[in-house]
Amino acid sequence: MSAYLDDDEVGGEEEVPQQVADLANASTPAADKGVRACKRCGILKTYDQFETEGCENCPFLEMADDPEKCNLCTTAFYEGSVAVMDPRSSWTAKWLRVDNYLPGVYAITVTGQFDKDIEDELESRGCRYRCRPHGSS
Repeated sequence: MSAYLDDDEVGGEEEVPQQVADLANASTPAADKGVRACKRCGILKTYDQFETEGCENCPFLEMADDPEKCNLCTTAFYEGSVAVMDPRSSWTAKWLRVDNYLPGVYAITVTGQFDKDIEDELESRGCRYRCRPHGSS
C-alpha cells in the first residue's frame, strides 16, 4: 500500500510567511512577577530576559549580559500593557509609536529617566524614547 502524500509534501516543505515567523519569535514576559519595561521602546520582559537576551528593539543599549545596563535601561514603573502581534498594521501600535518594532507585549506608559550619558547617546543616534520623568503627566 502506498503512503498518502499531502499536496504540501509533494513540493517539499512550504516556506513560512515572514509574519508567522515574526509572531513565533514575539517577545513576551516569561512570568507575571518581576516584569520591567525598556525605557526606550516600552517592551515588557522579566529582568532575567533583559539580562539574557537584551532588548530586540534596542540592541545598541547592550543590555545582554550586563546587569548594570539592565537596571539603567529598564524600569518597573509602567502602566498598562498591550500585546502587539502585527505592529505595522495595528492602530494601537501606531498610537503607542511601536509600529516599527517587533511583535511583543508593550507598556502603555513608561515612567523613569535615562542617565545623562545614555540620553546623549540616544539623541546622537536620533532615537526617540518613551520614558518620562516621575511626576510628569
